[in-house]
Amino acid sequence: MSSPSLPSEYHRVRQVGSFQQLVSTPFRDGINAIYWPRTLPGDFGEVIRHLSLDDELTSLEEDQLLSLPLSSAGQAAVAVLIEDLKLLRELDLDPILNAILSYPRETDPGPVPVDVYSFHADSAPVEAETWLCTYHGAPSEGLRNDEAQRRVDIPEVRAELLKAFGGKDDESFRDYLTEHCYDLHYAPLPGACPFSFGLGNLWRITVDYPGSPVPPCLHRAPDNPPDGTPRLLLIS
Repeated sequence: MSSPSLPSEYHRVRQVGSFQQLVSTPFRDGINAIYWPRTLPGDFGEVIRHLSLDDELTSLEEDQLLSLPLSSAGQAAVAVLIEDLKLLRELDLDPILNAILSYPRETDPGPVPVDVYSFHADSAPVEAETWLCTYHGAPSEGLRNDEAQRRVDIPEVRAELLKAFGGKDDESFRDYLTEHCYDLHYAPLPGACPFSFGLGNLWRITVDYPGSPVPPCLHRAPDNPPDGTPRLLLIS
């Protein structure tokens, strides 16, 4: 399935025009993802090319970025990264900047894959939200809730999970689904049209927590590109 560019207003998604609006716009009326579209200055690819990426996922520190021998375009990109980290930290968040070659992928996922390449909802025991921005590489993808079905609600999948559980479809089984995060993963319905989060756009999305006024935002990491281009991702 392709991931088209996102129009300015899309069911469950709202576009805003500033960081302050991104922070202050509430999740309500079914809206569960808010984004601030940006065309960022600088060469983020140059930043990636100057990093020594020996691991599949490398967390980057500000001192490390500032020490890279970059052109003015690369330095402009680093300035953007540091400013975004600063903005989120001022909200008492704990943002992380990652260079990603690939995430771990399940070799035998069984009836429900639970890695980040599967459409899923983030979850928390208390009110929370996720922030995301892709600066380089393939962006994250989203899926509208009405175009998805929980994998555990697909009869044949649920039957396989129940067989593995070895019990009845009761509260204990539902606890089993939650413990293994099976209930957080979704399958696109026929005709579903996932959308791209785009490059440079700063997103604030909902998670699954008790009492949330809207459904959680369904999203996933993109498939690894054939050319192996690393992603540069901010997440909090």
